[in-house]
Amino acid sequence: MVGVPVVLGVRRSAPVPVPGAPDAGAALVDGYGRVHRDLRISLTDRCSLRCTYCMPEQGNEWLARSSILTTDEIVRVAEVAAAAGITTFRLTGGEPLLRADIADVVSRLARITGPGGPVQVAMTTNGIRLPDLLPGLIAAGLARLNISIDTLDRDRFHRLTRRDRLDEVRAGIAAAAASGLRPLKLNAVAMRGINDDELCDLVDYAVTHDAELRFIEQMPLDAGHTWDRDAMVTREEILATLAGRWDLTPVPGRHGAPAERFLLDGGPATVGVIASVTAPFCGDCDRLRLTADGQLRNCLFSTSEYDLLPTLRGTDSRTVDAVLRACVRGKLPGHAINDPSFLQPARGMNAIGG
Repeated sequence: MVGVPVVLGVRRSAPVPVPGAPDAGAALVDGYGRVHRDLRISLTDRCSLRCTYCMPEQGNEWLARSSILTTDEIVRVAEVAAAAGITTFRLTGGEPLLRADIADVVSRLARITGPGGPVQVAMTTNGIRLPDLLPGLIAAGLARLNISIDTLDRDRFHRLTRRDRLDEVRAGIAAAAASGLRPLKLNAVAMRGINDDELCDLVDYAVTHDAELRFIEQMPLDAGHTWDRDAMVTREEILATLAGRWDLTPVPGRHGAPAERFLLDGGPATVGVIASVTAPFCGDCDRLRLTADGQLRNCLFSTSEYDLLPTLRGTDSRTVDAVLRACVRGKLPGHAINDPSFLQPARGMNAIGG
């Protein structure tokens, strides 16, 4: 008897299996009826910071440069994905702005058109290189931007990231706010005893930059596998803290988006919470991931991957479309973080891609 991971605590109803597999050219629908529209593309596993919840300060084993996808290979995968209904490409890392040809990557992806029209190119970054690169990225076709900032305190930032670069991150956020690129979102991982006393300050900071702060529950994705559930700041705790300052009104129409959104005092300002651990949204997940070394992943927490490199480099007769659909068909109903059998992925977050 084959065991299927159990998703405990899911607030939405679990997806119901549907028979059959789609034909080439059809939408990317998994065995539970979820239609996939979002592909997250990691451009590198390297980063200019060393956040404690993501990667160690020293001794990192970087991906071999020969295994990193070229821009031509990324575009080849993206064109096939767009033809199958992917409408958004989100560029991640590591830190995507470390990629020397980042503007060319954005430009070539932004020119891709799928059955529903042009795709949208988004990016998640730490913001450090934005003041110099953002004008060129916008001209290349970048449509949306998420910037990570977990604390506003310089000493705390230094301890958390092992780098004294908060001023550069804040300069990147200021450049993004001045650019008019909207929506602008700031991401913060809520951590007990580290930044849980700054939640309201972070929201205020985002609002002053015409951005939405999105709090993320800390997830078991650190390279050192030191994640502690008891130390995690939960969705309920985050919302309770914010409710002490603002009246929170749920924003309807979440669909497959990872964040629950709330109006602050009736709006227009909003805040989001991504509760992957305590309130999983697996039943509506529409995302796939492509690592920098050509591995397709159907879940952030998956322990298996689908290797595209042999297909892209001519040593495997399968098509990109076939590997993509095999990945989708292999997707489980949920990540099972709350099941005793859960195993943390071997890769850290920097190697998976955000």
